[in-house]
Amino acid sequence: MTESQRKHIEKRLLEERRAVLHSLEGYKQQTATAEQDQDSDLSRFPLHLADEGTDTMQQELDASLAQRETRQLAEIDEALQRLYHDPERFGRDERSGKEIPFERLDIVPWARTTADGR
Repeated sequence: MTESQRKHIEKRLLEERRAVLHSLEGYKQQTATAEQDQDSDLSRFPLHLADEGTDTMQQELDASLAQRETRQLAEIDEALQRLYHDPERFGRDERSGKEIPFERLDIVPWARTTADGR
């Protein structure tokens, strides 16, 4: 990987990290708003049982998405660590040692393996 490619991947990783943090902050604000709304309600019972189901489903979906984003953030942080502390290892398949194509890293800059796994 050339130095300019490495700089490009670093920039992509930092962009992705910012996007994930922004998304996680959104989940955090939604949760805080929902809790405030729930605390300020005179009645905790929904107007209709379907409303309660919809709210529960949305909360579970948000929690699942936040969990996925948290794992992705960890992958991005680990990729940045590899890039900064062991740049020769970065961009190489962890199993085979082959170079990961730049095109793949441009799409998934935290990739640890080649797409075909060979």
